[in-house]
Amino acid sequence: MLFTLTVLAVTALLFALNKVRSDVVALCALIALLTGGILSPTEALSGFSNPVVIMMAGLFIVGGAIVQTGLAKMVSSRLMTLAGQSELRLFLLVMLVTGFTGAFISNTGTVALMLPIVVSMANTAGVSPRRLLMPLAFASSLGIMTLISTPPNLVIDETLREAGRPGLSFFSFLPVGLICLAVGTVVLLPLSRWLLKDKEASDTANRRQGKSLGQLVREYGIAESVSRAVVGRSSQVIGQSIAELDIRQRYGLTVLEVRRERSHIPPFVGMGNKFRDISQTLATPDVRLQEGDIVYLSGSEEQAAHFAKEGGLTLSFEGSGLDFYNIGMAEIVLLRQSKFVGRRLSESGFRSKYSINVLAVRRGNDYILDNLPNVKLQAGDVLLIQGTWPNIGRLSNDEEHWVVLGQPLAEAARVTFDYKAPLAAVIMVGMICTMVFDFIPVAPVTAVLGASVLMILTGCFRSVEAAYKTINWETIVLIAAMMPMSVALEKTGASDYVAQTLVNGLGSMGSLALLAGIYFTTSLLTMFISNTATAVLMAPIALASAQSAAISPVPLLFAVAVSASMCFASPFSTPPNALVMKAGRYTFMDYVRVGLPLQIVIGIVMTIILPLLFPF
Repeated sequence: MLFTLTVLAVTALLFALNKVRSDVVALCALIALLTGGILSPTEALSGFSNPVVIMMAGLFIVGGAIVQTGLAKMVSSRLMTLAGQSELRLFLLVMLVTGFTGAFISNTGTVALMLPIVVSMANTAGVSPRRLLMPLAFASSLGIMTLISTPPNLVIDETLREAGRPGLSFFSFLPVGLICLAVGTVVLLPLSRWLLKDKEASDTANRRQGKSLGQLVREYGIAESVSRAVVGRSSQVIGQSIAELDIRQRYGLTVLEVRRERSHIPPFVGMGNKFRDISQTLATPDVRLQEGDIVYLSGSEEQAAHFAKEGGLTLSFEGSGLDFYNIGMAEIVLLRQSKFVGRRLSESGFRSKYSINVLAVRRGNDYILDNLPNVKLQAGDVLLIQGTWPNIGRLSNDEEHWVVLGQPLAEAARVTFDYKAPLAAVIMVGMICTMVFDFIPVAPVTAVLGASVLMILTGCFRSVEAAYKTINWETIVLIAAMMPMSVALEKTGASDYVAQTLVNGLGSMGSLALLAGIYFTTSLLTMFISNTATAVLMAPIALASAQSAAISPVPLLFAVAVSASMCFASPFSTPPNALVMKAGRYTFMDYVRVGLPLQIVIGIVMTIILPLLFPF
């Protein structure tokens, strides 16, 4: 027992000092318990196969798809119409929406789905996400308004039934949840403002440097020179390749891309023809045009109109008209020793060798967009290039001739497949319904894994690798490595010893003192053991204590359920706390500074309120 408590104390100290990454600290604690013989290898690794951990990984993928398809931005823009630019209204909106959503969906699922939406809302409103993500996690736990909102609620219901007493109804926790959410909102509003400011300056300093795709389009004036030509059924260009049409030489136009849109999923009733697939193809010489193709051209309106008239295409001008799903843009600077210096652009072989288009050349303060094939390249020229994202990425390997400006692949990761947003919404709603309705015989972890795989298979991610990158492995390892700590505390009798000692010491001081003892003992244990495991441990003790004191066990069991859910002073006590840790760049002490006062206030309020709602 002493060895286990020592490992726990050292682990907590290292978390507080924040000198070593939290996942590494958790792994070191796990190794210590293994080498000390406290845990067997099976017990030590049980956290990595725990359904909650697997579900968290799947939820990261689902959340990533919500961002990648632009669904998060769409939802956040709708919510922003309610909040406006007011930080107070934004905070209240996050607390209320999350709290009431968490009443019907697991708090882990609620946070995973809300996290990208809240980040998008914060960025839109110009508020640091740090100010909202920790309240988001806490609100998901505060909204314990139904029997299914958290596992500890189900634990005490089962304890009552096994004791031969009536079970709880679905909304037995409604008054408790409403009070917790109201108190939590009042307490968190000043705490999140006062205590989560220290990194806002660094947040701004760490924002990425370089130009966005939209900035490049505006700077080079690409928008003003782009036209959109649609290949109709009777067009003469059908079946001809780009090389055969010789558009650049005959019309002085540059073909930027050929886009094909196909509807491949039957539309849902009331949604219209929204489920479609978009294929972007770089205009290489061998690309043959088909009916329905959309050809994006760069050049003057007169030249574009001439080409459209001769080819039988329908022409339109609509701003830049450019999207960057599979094709992107970047800037490269030609070095003095580059072999391309002194050559005309038509002789450079950019398109044939690198599958890259050159859209413009910036030379000093001048932007060259016309007659590009005859432009003789000079050292220091900045070339605006276009190509598929992998081809742009490969340009960084050829640093002898140029330097790629910015981080084009990082920019590619921010490109949203907005045409996939309706499909992502359907998958997400299906997952939520499967988790909410008991008559659907599918476990929550199965629903989440199914949704994450569907997001990948339906193209909501650029690639499988992009989906894996959305998983926050530091959080996954932290939770998985800390879960066996509860096994060690139970196995050595440490948790039972602490619980029995505190409760027995307060039993003679009256019912209210006994309830307070059970509440704060459970709250203490939940900081180091999962809330479900703590509830399982403390529920029989609360029942036995009530029987010994000849009082109703209901308020004591409610104290167990509420305190097990209201643990905010540690990032690994509940999955929602861990989910926002990386995104909000929180440290262990951030949770202590904000979460511990909230945890204490909620504890005091519940100690007073529970006997009033459920008399002894």
